[in-house]
Amino acid sequence: MPEPVPEPAKKEENEVPAPAPAPPPEEPNKEKEAGTAPAKDEEEASPSFVLPPEWSLGESPATEDQDKQNANSQLSILFVEKPQTGTVKVGENITFIAKVKAEDLLRKPTVKWFKGKWMDLASKAGKHLQLKETFERHTRIYTFEMQIIKAKENYAGNYRCEVSYKDKFDSCSFDLEVRESTGSTPNIDIRSAFKRSGEGQEDAGELDFSGLLKRREVKQQQEEEPEIDVWELLKNANPNEYEKIAFQYGITDLRGMLKRLKRMRRVEKKSAAFAKILDPAYQVDKGGRVRFVVELADPKLEVKWYKNGQEIRPSTKYIFEHKGCERIMFINNCGLTDDSEYYVTAGDEKCSTELFVREPPIMVTKQLEDTNAYCGEKVELECEVSEDDANVKWFKNGEEIIPGPKSRYKVKIEGKKHVLIIEGATKADSAEYSVMTTGGQSCAKLSVGLKPLKILTPLTDQTAKLGKEICLKCEVSENITGKWTKNGLPVQESDRLKVVHKGRIHKLVIDNALIEDEGDYVFTPDDYPETLSAKVHVIDPPKINLDGLDADNTVTVIAGNKLRLEIPISGEPPPKVIWSRADKAITEGSGRIRAESYPDSSTLVIDVAERDDSGVYNINLKNEAGEAHASIKIKVVDIPDPPVAPNVTDVGDDWCIMNWEPPAYDGGSPILGYFIERKKKQSSRWMRLNFELCKETTFEPKKMIEGVAYEVRIFAVNAIGISKPSMPSKPFVPLAVTSPPTLLAVDNVTDTTVTMKWRPPDQIGAAGLDGYVLEYCLEGTEDWVVANTDLIDKTKFTITGLPTDAKIFVRVKAVNAAGASEPKYYSQPILVKEIIEPPKIRIPRHLKQTYIRRVGEAVNLVIPFQGKPRPELTWKKDGAEIDKNQINIRNSETDTIVFIRKAERSHSGKYDLEVKVEKFVESASIDIQIVDRPGPPQLVKIEDVWGENVALTWTPPKDDGNAAITGYTIQKADKKSMEWFTVIEHYHRTHATITELVIGNEYYFRVFAENMCGLSENATMTKESAVIAKDGKVYKNPVYEDFDFTEAPMFTQPLVNTYAVAGYNATLNCSVRGNPKPKITWMKNKVAIVDDPRYRMFSNQGVCTLEIRKPSSYDGGTYCCKAVNNLGTVEVECKLEVKVVAQ
Repeated sequence: MPEPVPEPAKKEENEVPAPAPAPPPEEPNKEKEAGTAPAKDEEEASPSFVLPPEWSLGESPATEDQDKQNANSQLSILFVEKPQTGTVKVGENITFIAKVKAEDLLRKPTVKWFKGKWMDLASKAGKHLQLKETFERHTRIYTFEMQIIKAKENYAGNYRCEVSYKDKFDSCSFDLEVRESTGSTPNIDIRSAFKRSGEGQEDAGELDFSGLLKRREVKQQQEEEPEIDVWELLKNANPNEYEKIAFQYGITDLRGMLKRLKRMRRVEKKSAAFAKILDPAYQVDKGGRVRFVVELADPKLEVKWYKNGQEIRPSTKYIFEHKGCERIMFINNCGLTDDSEYYVTAGDEKCSTELFVREPPIMVTKQLEDTNAYCGEKVELECEVSEDDANVKWFKNGEEIIPGPKSRYKVKIEGKKHVLIIEGATKADSAEYSVMTTGGQSCAKLSVGLKPLKILTPLTDQTAKLGKEICLKCEVSENITGKWTKNGLPVQESDRLKVVHKGRIHKLVIDNALIEDEGDYVFTPDDYPETLSAKVHVIDPPKINLDGLDADNTVTVIAGNKLRLEIPISGEPPPKVIWSRADKAITEGSGRIRAESYPDSSTLVIDVAERDDSGVYNINLKNEAGEAHASIKIKVVDIPDPPVAPNVTDVGDDWCIMNWEPPAYDGGSPILGYFIERKKKQSSRWMRLNFELCKETTFEPKKMIEGVAYEVRIFAVNAIGISKPSMPSKPFVPLAVTSPPTLLAVDNVTDTTVTMKWRPPDQIGAAGLDGYVLEYCLEGTEDWVVANTDLIDKTKFTITGLPTDAKIFVRVKAVNAAGASEPKYYSQPILVKEIIEPPKIRIPRHLKQTYIRRVGEAVNLVIPFQGKPRPELTWKKDGAEIDKNQINIRNSETDTIVFIRKAERSHSGKYDLEVKVEKFVESASIDIQIVDRPGPPQLVKIEDVWGENVALTWTPPKDDGNAAITGYTIQKADKKSMEWFTVIEHYHRTHATITELVIGNEYYFRVFAENMCGLSENATMTKESAVIAKDGKVYKNPVYEDFDFTEAPMFTQPLVNTYAVAGYNATLNCSVRGNPKPKITWMKNKVAIVDDPRYRMFSNQGVCTLEIRKPSSYDGGTYCCKAVNNLGTVEVECKLEVKVVAQ
């Protein structure tokens, strides 16, 4: 009977885990991480550790805050179809399918596949594992597949599929059982699959991840020895020793053990449902039996057992017993799939535990043996273990050997036999080698030595021609490496120099031998004192190297320059050099043409090259190894001759077209192009026109100033340089026609004439504008007739003599010194027939109100009108004919003018204009008001004098100057001096009180009337004077009668005819006064407006406003504002017109 694993730490009895309902069968679960620990009897067990309820979701709780957050999260079921537990044979394939409904999802959910608790299979996809996903649009279902290819036995275990979308989450666990196809294979701990494969390697995607193996001490396993408490060891051990303990006691999932150890250290609350809970962990050997026991506080509570969140049903494997308050579950024949998390629920509480299934250790059955070998031999170290295909580790001098494709060490496994192979052993391989398993280890020593060396074929001296192959070869008795040296220095391999080692034969091969390859060569075998040496001698016939010249060995030199033609030569011994031209030798010396010799080259020198130096030069080399000959062509080139003067063939407003002939001599080098320059005729400064060569013999200069004379010239360019300039061309002046006239329009049409008008061209240019030519063409013909024989300066012309009812096309051209411009056409044919146009008067805006002028000012009114034929005009003043002696009337075809040189007040009145075209009549009226300064007030009277004050009254003037009186100005004068001083200005009333007068003085007063033209010319003075009495005079209070403030209603500002736009609010305003305050009533078309939401009425300080909200055309009409009080009734009205804007 296995014993419960002791707890890592004691739990507090008063702490109780949070209640959680029993998880449903489809609740996610995880494969439990492997680990082993001995068990104890229930009586000795301490209160076991209860896992938080969210562990049923397969989450590894990292912190208590995260536990609480996961416990409070609301889970939603997302799976439509869940993966089902399956069985597969070794080497066959199996597919697990999960389906998720996407009707309520806005995007694709996230799906993860796990093996055990923590292994994410997304990183393991490869040749043995494939993950796929598809989406069916008509059913809106996501399908996720996990396919295991060529299953192995260690793939068996518990798997989990998780799906999440925003705050929704669902999980499902399932088991995979792998059966043997044929024969029997050893069971492999699933915990050994937790080793990660390296990315990019051949085994990427494998599920077999072998656990870490660490070196440990060999311990004899005896049945009578007590089980080791691994949990207690881990709890008390130093973290640096965790891996050592894990390998020693067969723990392959050290990471999972440490997580569980950390969780079990939490303080656990006391349970109300359980008197005794499960131990934190149990361990059992593979094939053994384990017993779980809990004790209930209430025997009536129903108990359920779960494995990885799925309820356990009674079977031959799972046996349940009840003994009083104890509830017992037995698990028979434990396998690796039973290594998992288990928990039991009682009411709303649960407690959990971990079960670890342990495999027996691997023992070394055949020990390693000490081995001696020679360098270069293949060494095999062999041992045997107790299980087939067991996981072992090899060590060299205590350091682990990691075999691989690039390693010298290879490991061969044949069943229980394990062999370490060392290819090409060296002295460095001499060491102590050991092999280690989970149950033992074995050590052996390897000694590698050297064999005696014999020289079978020595090196021999060689003589080779330059460029030929040199091969130095030797053979020794052993297959060893060595080093080559030349003149005591190491030989460096290159593309030309190869070091070959094949078995016992060593070669030094030199391709294309060079002079510098001469020397003493020595081969020294590694680790041996013997050496082999040979001498190499290289000879070379003379050669001439013309690679620096072109294909036909031509050298070009510019006339006047110095030529140094250096020709590389080679040969051993150095050859003799002879230069010649036309069978005449060129000697070495100080002449203009001479030869110079150097160890590795020969140079031909020509000082100040001339055209006659062109020709073929020969070079001859000779030494005892042979001869060499070559010919070189020397070409002396110069700049080209200047071209002839260019011709200007066409001229525009700012451009011209010019051409020229190529120069007679191109300087021995093809012409590459030309440069063009220009200048003003009166200037000496030439300007380059092109910075890229002109390849043609024609060019178009642009951006010249119209009307200015220019000259142009040419430069020819070859590879040598630029020629001298050509002679300048003949002077030319850029001129251009104007742009077409604009705005051609019909001004008037009669039965025989058509009057056209237009605007001048937009661009005239330096040539100016001489005039216009107007042409017409009858419809149906193509003959254009010139309407004006001479050029016309005006922009208006009448075409006469046209047939009635004919249709004509019209065009106009602008003409200057450069010619006629492009014509401007009228857009459509014109019918030659007079058209009656009804009259229409265009009253200027400022004349729609009363036109006011002062006496003596000039009146000049221009009133435009329309109408055809020429309308008849009639002016009347106040209904009577106008006296043309006083008022001048001037009429034209488009307007009429009313002119009065010096206006008088008698000219004021209403002027009526009537425009008549046949039976059509249009009329308009203009109000003219001539104003002057007013007359003086009629009577100024001193009403009373008291203290320093005088009360004055006066009557308005008899003549107001044809304008309203705007105020009065009051002046005073002392009787002694009679100098007048202004007391009050712009005073509106007809009575005033003058204050602050000097006591004892006597004053006269006068009053001026004022209107918009100014003060009256004269003032009215008081007849008597006012004496300001001195002290002692008794002041008599005047007796005032009560003033009557009552007043009938009166509109001070009338309503004004208004235009409104449909859809936009409109307002009507007027102002009224009266006492008592009048009642205001608004009417439309004589109907009172009452409680209509489309209207809003305001009255503030006598200002009355009617607001019409978003009027339509039906809101137009006559609006009236009526004011009523006890003293009377008054009305004012206006017209409102609503305009509808076309959309």
